Amino acid sequence: MPVDPTKVAHRGIITVCAMVATLMQALDSTIANVALPYMQGSLSASYDEITWVLTSYIVAAAIMTAPVGWLSARFGQRNLFLVSIIGFTAASMLCGIATSLTEMVLFRLTQGIFGAALVPLSQATMLNIYPVERRGSAMAIWGMGVMVGPILGPTLGGYLTELYNWRYVFYVNLPFGALATVGLWMFMPKEDSQPALRFDWFGFGVLAMGVGALQLMLDRGETKDWFSSTEVLTEAVLAVFGIYLFVVHLFTGERSFVPPRIFRDRNFAAGLVVMFLLGSVLLASSALLAPWLQELGGYPVEKAGLLMAPRGLGTMAAMLIAGRLSNRMDPRLLMAFGVCLLASTLWLMTGWTPAVSQSEIIWNSVAQGFGMGFVFIPLNVVAFATLAAELRTQGTALLSLLRNVGSAIGISVMETLLVQNTQIEHSVLAGFATPFNRAFQSSPGVVHMVSPATPHGAAVLNQMITTQASVIAYNNDFLLMMGTSLAVLAAIFLMRRPKKGDGGPAHVAMD
Repeated sequence: MPVDPTKVAHRGIITVCAMVATLMQALDSTIANVALPYMQGSLSASYDEITWVLTSYIVAAAIMTAPVGWLSARFGQRNLFLVSIIGFTAASMLCGIATSLTEMVLFRLTQGIFGAALVPLSQATMLNIYPVERRGSAMAIWGMGVMVGPILGPTLGGYLTELYNWRYVFYVNLPFGALATVGLWMFMPKEDSQPALRFDWFGFGVLAMGVGALQLMLDRGETKDWFSSTEVLTEAVLAVFGIYLFVVHLFTGERSFVPPRIFRDRNFAAGLVVMFLLGSVLLASSALLAPWLQELGGYPVEKAGLLMAPRGLGTMAAMLIAGRLSNRMDPRLLMAFGVCLLASTLWLMTGWTPAVSQSEIIWNSVAQGFGMGFVFIPLNVVAFATLAAELRTQGTALLSLLRNVGSAIGISVMETLLVQNTQIEHSVLAGFATPFNRAFQSSPGVVHMVSPATPHGAAVLNQMITTQASVIAYNNDFLLMMGTSLAVLAAIFLMRRPKKGDGGPAHVAMD
């Protein structure tokens, strides 16, 4: 059973340690991306091979997120938390000293296995150690690590790689991991374990197959030309089959490591839908903005990273404000405001061209992060307001899983549409580049510079068409993300406003 939050001592130290654990895992989901080219040379790997450094971590973390609730109940939340941090830190150090691609992929798999539990356990810890009236502020503090980590990861990874080398991308976890381990070992209260619990191997097996195959399909699909590839087609079949078997087993089997009654809580079930949709926009928008700034905006990688950083500042500010407002108004209205703000920033991005000013990019990023923060904090409070205390860890694990799967699907869909729409728009625009177009006839100088009859003119004309096609394709992606964010509104109002006795944000108090 969870501890009595009114009897928890050293709550501040536990909060710092849980936040450190959250930040480590959130950073590592993106921090290695910018170091891949440097790893590729050191490990003598091809481009296709080096991507397994990212894929192995993502797949392992996705698979191991689901059973976190069962593992916490079986071995105790404190014990599982300590083992996860120690294992994650040790695996990070092994990644730093890896000398071959095989070693790196193996150690990244290990890192993903141990890291999967860090975010749900840290969230469950914050929910358990804070009383109801302070839960809004607790979620605001915790949410900063989850939301800001993936945003700051590429920037921090770039600086560490530039100033030192790529191995410090992993070494940086050592001091933070040691701090979190000592703090939680000394001050986190123990909970009762349930050694008699038996594991649902069949349920875990089919879910692992389904989620793992889905992640591989989404990660490898773009490079393998999707369903024209036997590999991707096989992964798609395994994903559908595995997830189908898990759902059937979940509601018909005698024992499952995910209790079916958790989905009977209306607020939590709707929260899963909101988190999935929000996750599909959260990282996809960052994944598109980075290449937009470099390829269309013409910014160097360092400047692009700085232009994206204000989004994290907006998120942090919104989380602090949302935590304070949660005790004064309906949290669903806060989430609706955040969604509308997010959708409006994406709408503005549908009109962006390479001529957009830096100030507009910065203010749009701040507003976008602000909107995300206003959705995220009330969501985490309301989703757990009526959920039974013994189901919190399972709930946090499922929310993390849905966020990760949503992010993977969002990034994959947006990048695929970007490539396809660029090709389609290029062919459409190229149809207008003929001698009969009056624009070519209006100025002899223009005709000479972009004449398809000369190699130089053909190259210049093709580059102009490609740029315009890319602008249109990016704008279409931003439009689709805007529509996805607006769909969150429907799920928000499926939730009930927590009553005062439910422990909802209706009486969240701030220090």
